[in-house]
Amino acid sequence: MTVRLRGRAWVFGSDVNTDVMAPGLYFKAPMAEMARHCMEALDPRFAAEVRPGDIVVGGERFGVGSAREQAAMALTHLGVGAVLAVSFGRIFYRNALNFGLPALFFPQAAEIHAGDELEVEPLAGLVRNTTRGREYRVDGIPAHLMDMVAAGGLMPYLKRRLAGPREERD
Repeated sequence: MTVRLRGRAWVFGSDVNTDVMAPGLYFKAPMAEMARHCMEALDPRFAAEVRPGDIVVGGERFGVGSAREQAAMALTHLGVGAVLAVSFGRIFYRNALNFGLPALFFPQAAEIHAGDELEVEPLAGLVRNTTRGREYRVDGIPAHLMDMVAAGGLMPYLKRRLAGPREERD
């Protein structure tokens, strides 16, 4: 399975908190409303201007803070194609994969500029900055996790598996 994602880079720094991705003020609102406020404390244009497939690039500890799964959900609701970061908050990383959002450890994040056009092959661990003509190799997402991500996340993956032929479940 070859998955190739293409989009503009939205670059954020280190210590991006899940509270910024999913502001608590909107917890009782539908996800569409919460997503409209995703990252607004860091870049008020983000939610309105991000396009499907765009790629979020972060520094160290991207997704630290509370364990709110709504942070990953807001990014997927907006159509973000992938998140690349030097490192992740542990729970955010797992939530991203669980909600079908590829997340790759990307030590070279500082070399990416806002608006750069990127191509990402999560399984192969390949990141291309087509704006600057650079190519990077990182650890890819393991095939079994990419199957889950490609299915839309953990729940769609499990539903598909459980609905499949009996031999798939054994």
